[in-house]
Amino acid sequence: MRKLVYYVAVTLDGRIAGPDGEYDFFPQGDEQQAAAYSSWTNALYPETVPTAFRAAVGVADAPNRHFDTVIMGLGSYRPAFDHGITSPYTHLRQYVVSSTLKPDVDPAVTVVPGDPLGLVRELKREEGPGLDIWLCGGGKLAGALLPEIDELVLKHYPVVAGAGIPAVDGVFDPTDFDVAERTAFPNGVTLTRLTRA
Repeated sequence: MRKLVYYVAVTLDGRIAGPDGEYDFFPQGDEQQAAAYSSWTNALYPETVPTAFRAAVGVADAPNRHFDTVIMGLGSYRPAFDHGITSPYTHLRQYVVSSTLKPDVDPAVTVVPGDPLGLVRELKREEGPGLDIWLCGGGKLAGALLPEIDELVLKHYPVVAGAGIPAVDGVFDPTDFDVAERTAFPNGVTLTRLTRA
């Protein structure tokens, strides 16, 4: 069965963005450290690189390794949309969960006005050898989908935001995950993959 994987960058205090959705404060390290880290993550998860940047980082022709579908909330979709990019991941099936976005925003994007749990459960039941489903963000959507999140891939950056959008913004529902693997990088980022206990 396909898995729902929440792959996301997060601060030490559990924020995926600042109060206004900003994410440019995540430290990258020096140029050499940033390049080594980006090369490693882009090679491992090439499908998470937006289509517009794939050629620039050398993954334009890379096949999808882990995901064939992306689900995002409006806050995760809006940065591309605000720059006129209505289909940020043309190499994936794209779903945006939003009750305010027009359904005809782009033929390659399916707008889901409600019931993200129902959507994920339907996608998981699909027949065939499909790859997993990438939960791109945001925090409220992750909170709503917590019962269906099978795996977390957290890129912990060495910064405290102090305020902002939490990685999971939902009801109190302690959910255990086991550490499957962890990789530390010279720029201070730690990538941890966790599976539902």
